[in-house]
Amino acid sequence: MNRLDRLLRPRHIAVLGAGWALNVIEQTRKMGFGGPVWPIHPSKPEIGGLKAYASVADLPEAPDATFIGVNRFATVEVTRELAERGAGGAICFAAGWTEAGEPELQQKLVAAAGEMPILGPNCYGVINYLDGALLWPDQHGGMRVEKGVALLSQSSNVVVNIGMQQRGLPIAYVACLGNAAVVGLAELAGALLDDPRVTAIGMYIEGIDDAPAFARLAHRAAEMGKGVVAIKSGKTEASRVAAASHTASLAGGGAASSAFLAQLGIAEVNSPSELIETLKIFHLHGPRLGTKLCSLSCSGGEAGMAADLAAPFGLGFPPVPEASRARLSATLGPIVTIANPLDYNTFIWGDLEKTTEVFSAMLEPYDAGLYVIDMPRDDRCDPSSYFPALDSIVAAQKATGKPAFPVVSISENFGEARVKGLMEQGVCTLLGFETALAAIRAAQTPKGVPGWEPVKALAPRETRLLTEAEGKALLAAAGIPVPRAVTGATLAELQAQATGLTAPIALKGLGFAHKTEAGAVRLGLASLEGAAEMPGATGYLAEEMVTGIIAEMLLGIGRDPVYGLTLTIGMGGVTAEVLADTVTLVWPADEAQILTAMQRLRLWPLLDGYRGRPKADVAAFATIAVRLGHLMAGDDSLEEIEINPVLLRETGAVAVDALIRRD
Repeated sequence: MNRLDRLLRPRHIAVLGAGWALNVIEQTRKMGFGGPVWPIHPSKPEIGGLKAYASVADLPEAPDATFIGVNRFATVEVTRELAERGAGGAICFAAGWTEAGEPELQQKLVAAAGEMPILGPNCYGVINYLDGALLWPDQHGGMRVEKGVALLSQSSNVVVNIGMQQRGLPIAYVACLGNAAVVGLAELAGALLDDPRVTAIGMYIEGIDDAPAFARLAHRAAEMGKGVVAIKSGKTEASRVAAASHTASLAGGGAASSAFLAQLGIAEVNSPSELIETLKIFHLHGPRLGTKLCSLSCSGGEAGMAADLAAPFGLGFPPVPEASRARLSATLGPIVTIANPLDYNTFIWGDLEKTTEVFSAMLEPYDAGLYVIDMPRDDRCDPSSYFPALDSIVAAQKATGKPAFPVVSISENFGEARVKGLMEQGVCTLLGFETALAAIRAAQTPKGVPGWEPVKALAPRETRLLTEAEGKALLAAAGIPVPRAVTGATLAELQAQATGLTAPIALKGLGFAHKTEAGAVRLGLASLEGAAEMPGATGYLAEEMVTGIIAEMLLGIGRDPVYGLTLTIGMGGVTAEVLADTVTLVWPADEAQILTAMQRLRLWPLLDGYRGRPKADVAAFATIAVRLGHLMAGDDSLEEIEINPVLLRETGAVAVDALIRRD
């Protein structure tokens, strides 16, 4: 039994706070909650027509769930009384805790709760539409269902708005976390997913409190075959630290959180509408939608729009196989051009048999099909001529066993009742062309690596910058190739040691975070004779230059306060920030994952033999990245390592610069 079972699926409910208690009572009545509701008030004999009890001690028995709608100071004492009575859990509604600069008061609340789970404080509550149980002090937009998705949010208002949707999404639970003082994101999500009547979960996430626990939750969801989709807020915020490296500036914002979600197989979307439409797909078809898509419409304009709007989402429409082409031509005739997207024209409009044949024949060789269909408005038009097309979509899905999605280009051109009617037949209607495409792309999110978890995050600390010479010695010891080099405190000392180096030679001043900007790099030297001093240098480094270069890459790894270690890969050199062409992974990652990530770079073709160029040894780069990750994960004293550039040749890769910080 989960410790949240009584709170989420209560047999009886207690409520405190005169005004808020009345609201909760009214909502339980509207939903038809079958158990007793017990108001608690020290002086009122009844609230909302129900007998009120003077205290927690006076209740008939320990309540399964309690809505605490009193002020924050009284909330602490009531929570203690409930915990001592053996209550199943509580919603702490009041605000004014850590979020308002009162962490000590929140700590008192946590101590008062003891082993009793609480949601909040600063939390709106929970709605259970499966059993009609509400601890919710306001209006809501849902209704009783037999199964559906769970909505979980760290912002009460966001989930209130989503809950008012008119897109036909069946909602089983709405749950808020508030400050998550006792019950965190992963625990609440896991308890919701454990209900067999829950088909998928959608989250609005402001922050992840325990990344390893969240990873375990994602794996559980995958094992259950239940999709998880999230909106992660705060992606455009400035980085938490001033950028002392290219990596810090290029991998800020939401790069780490997006990488974390992707590596767990969690679909990420950008808006509430996209969240709802993705959940509709998960509800009926589950996660991991196939990538081979077809599109059908009775207009060339709609076919062209499907192709144009799909491209930014990375969605494509493969050509129609020859066998399907022949089958389609037999029904559509010689005038219709068989293509994907398909404009099937209006020759078969209204003919249920022919439309079903075309819709099924097109869908058969693909993973899923988009059927563009906007309905006439019911208040001014007669939509009956469109019904054969809708029936044919249902029939095509049944005949092929493939998802058939009616796609409405303008979301209001369908109606919630019609969406629900098709959903009862197992067909998922997607509202809004671009929203539908975003949802389909999200539903295609690949499965995460089973058992993958990030490494433990470390608290921020003061660090120092190693010299390039110290850094390269550290890299070399980890098996990362670096150029032959010598160091010296002065140029004269350096020149005496550099006689064994083969030209061309690079001369660098030590003690700079960004040597190029400081004018502390001189390249292509035949010798060090006559070299001028570099103002501000704390020493000097001379090394053999790498020749036969095909590409300059950036490779950085750093501590993250949430996700442990983040690995950034990109096109490097002095133009790294201008190009801003990077991808981020959360460690651990292997060579295969790194190579796959590299192929997401915009300039990947330059590494892969673009227009006859030689191919760069990307495998050698991936090996360096993995060694760098193991080095960082195995030494907690290291805070950040950036190699910019890693020079790639046809065979081999060499780290020619290193910025390393450690405590």
